Amino acid sequence: MSVVLYAVLVLATGFERLAELVVSARHARWSFARGGVESGRGHFGPMVLLHTGLLVACVVEVVALDRPFLPWLGWPMLVLVLASQGLRWWCIGTLGPQWNTRVIVVPGLSLVRRGPYRWIPHPNYVAVVLEGIALPLVHSAWITAVGFTVLNAWLLLGFRIPAEERALEAAVEPAQDPGRR
Repeated sequence: MSVVLYAVLVLATGFERLAELVVSARHARWSFARGGVESGRGHFGPMVLLHTGLLVACVVEVVALDRPFLPWLGWPMLVLVLASQGLRWWCIGTLGPQWNTRVIVVPGLSLVRRGPYRWIPHPNYVAVVLEGIALPLVHSAWITAVGFTVLNAWLLLGFRIPAEERALEAAVEPAQDPGRR
């Protein structure tokens, strides 16, 4: 894969992220109209910066450090990038208007336990982690893959997932979800 094709892949990923923001804004309006409460606003800016930085760093590392395309690594990583997109949109489709890039919870709604949520509690973050590793490695940008993975783990595990868990815990009525802690 040429550097130009890789840049097109990264650009396409950026456009996909913009599409997510459009969907997210529509879902936020839906949630707020139903009494939705936003939590964890403080970590949202750093997350946006990190995800934007991932896209920029992918191309910069490949160009500046003359990273080669290694077919034995690049093609499997491209498959993982595509799989992560499929998982992300499966999550969006499963949660419907409850999905958002921000933590907005409508009190009283039951937790979703279908689709990928049937097996794992935060499948969207699995997609994010997978993409953060695979997208840079399509063109052997290993510094970006490692850097994003470490920073993303810190944000997800230290801030985002705990904020989301607290918000869900507070909003889900025990009678509607007795299996919740």
